[in-house]
Amino acid sequence: MPIILTDSFKKVLIETAFQLKGAAKRKFMAQTAVELGFGGQRLVEKELGWNRYSVRKGIKELKSGITCIDNYSAKGRNKVELKLPNLLSDIKSIVDAQSQTDPSFKSQRLYTRLSAAKVRKQLIAEYNYNDDILPSEETIRVKLNDLGYKLRRVAKIQPQKKFQKPKRYLNT
Repeated sequence: MPIILTDSFKKVLIETAFQLKGAAKRKFMAQTAVELGFGGQRLVEKELGWNRYSVRKGIKELKSGITCIDNYSAKGRNKVELKLPNLLSDIKSIVDAQSQTDPSFKSQRLYTRLSAAKVRKQLIAEYNYNDDILPSEETIRVKLNDLGYKLRRVAKIQPQKKFQKPKRYLNT
């Protein structure tokens, strides 16, 4: 006899699962699937929208008594500074020679003529970085921005136009 879940019961189960996180959520989903009996995993996947693989993982945790710890902080790519510790100082030494402060002194940003592609080429030429190990131009551009450099043509301050003095008109 197939099990039919009412809409109100589905809503309660979905809201309860939504409020839980991690291992507690898996345990709740697994207990629900086990209580539904044979075909419970497919039923909760179809009717409640739960991931069947998470339900299976929860069932394995229930049977073994061992909770799996999710290591989300270890996911993702490491920063390039960990792989190449001297990269930022090398970039700074290359760009400092070709940069100047804002001519109007309104900001602390440094303006440079060098593009990220030129900086990458100079890193290979001057500091003997390998082309395969060195990050892409986009990453170098982001690091330049993080260091406070902005790619812009270095220009002198343009003289302001001379304005005529306002004329006074006499009301007669």
